[in-house]
Amino acid sequence: MWTLSTSTGSGYHHGDLRAALLDSALALLDAEGPGELSLRAVARHAGVSPNAPYRHYRDKEALLAALATRGFTELGEHLAAVAPGEDPDAEVIAMACAAVDYALDHPGVYRLMFGQACSGHPDTIAASDAAIAIVAERIAAIAEPERREPLRIGIWALVHGLSTLLLDERLGTPTRAEADALVETVVRTMLGAGPDRPDGGSATG
Repeated sequence: MWTLSTSTGSGYHHGDLRAALLDSALALLDAEGPGELSLRAVARHAGVSPNAPYRHYRDKEALLAALATRGFTELGEHLAAVAPGEDPDAEVIAMACAAVDYALDHPGVYRLMFGQACSGHPDTIAASDAAIAIVAERIAAIAEPERREPLRIGIWALVHGLSTLLLDERLGTPTRAEADALVETVVRTMLGAGPDRPDGGSATG
């Protein structure tokens, strides 16, 4: 969870200014979208002077890139937290569910992470590559060398597509459990593992 060093109603007083600005930017991003985000608005939300953000971010684009970088870093942490198990397919499915859950929990920053505005920033690219590398490592355990890259791309595209469809409510408004079951079923189908869970239960029931 991202935290702010603030007191309710009295603004920022002490602590990590960079983190406080990112927290304020995240709150505004979720509430209003990137189009309405500005360094002045972030400063006002954090309770600091209008010039304070410029100590860390030269402009709005730098702030957005920092948010996207932080998002990819957190996504990577969620992926890495999936415990290894005896069933490699189940690991990949659990990582797919973790990625979709992150998107649903952080819709504003998730859309930003994959938006054109941040796609070329070196820090964002590095954080994105690190998250992808975690997925690639797990896929290496279940696929022959010639299948690993196509499978990684396919799973990454599938997870991102499902996340976007769910965020846009193109797949209705499922509960989190229903969304996870959908992700599991789709990824299992892509892996060729069939519709059943490793424990023999139905992926949709």
